[in-house]
Amino acid sequence: MYISNLDVDALTKTHMTNLLFSDLEDDGMTGDCIFVVGSSMAIQYRLPKAVELYQQGRANKILFSGGVKWNGFEHAEAHELKKEALVFGVPEKDILIEDHSLHTLENVLASMMILDREFHLFKLNRILVVTNSYHMRRLHLTLKTYMPDWINFTLCCAEDNNTRKENWFKSELGIKRVKAESTKLIRYVKQGALRDEDVNI
Repeated sequence: MYISNLDVDALTKTHMTNLLFSDLEDDGMTGDCIFVVGSSMAIQYRLPKAVELYQQGRANKILFSGGVKWNGFEHAEAHELKKEALVFGVPEKDILIEDHSLHTLENVLASMMILDREFHLFKLNRILVVTNSYHMRRLHLTLKTYMPDWINFTLCCAEDNNTRKENWFKSELGIKRVKAESTKLIRYVKQGALRDEDVNI
């Protein structure tokens, strides 16, 4: 069923699980850059995944995207992620920063300029995408909607404790996140802000 045909008020647990978590497998391919979008918990969950991919040689550059300054942090997301990546041993020359975006669409749009400066967009072949699994569908659709269609994406999910495919429905936090994410995704597709996609609901 296409996302545009889904009714937010009629979504079941199975609907939301399939909508957000289906077909997110890492295909194991290498790419030009690892793309990490920020969040309040990105250092805890997304950063280790990005460093793991870098250390495996899957890509030689990491782009941290995010301009939000969360409570308790001195700098915006991207800079906090860079600081911690340096601690993990990632060389500064291999870290790219986008520090103006405030949400997912801006992560993608603002990062395109950084990617163009570093690689030239017309030369980019594949980006390794890192975010939490429940957010990956929306980020992936945003990338496919707004980035050039010759760029491929490998989905590398960073799992948190409460919002995994197998446990999101077991906690109030997980349920709240998944319901909100499902609602956003369907609304943006119906608005035309994201391309529609056939999902095995």
